[in-house]
Amino acid sequence: MSRMIYDYTKEVLERVSFNTELFIKELKKAIRNLLPYEIENLRKWLDYFTYEKPELQKCLFIVNE
Repeated sequence: MSRMIYDYTKEVLERVSFNTELFIKELKKAIRNLLPYEIENLRKWLDYFTYEKPELQKCLFIVNE
């Protein structure tokens, strides 16, 4: 079940990546709902996903807290 939530979270983040404010909102929501090891996986995925999106890289501080 939690794997589905993790995959859904990634899908939502991809969909809202056009808007930084919305991306931050969804990222904060994800942090509240995911398990610690899923947050670590999300952090790795975000590093890859935001590599060529400098406007989203500033959002990474949320997962690094």
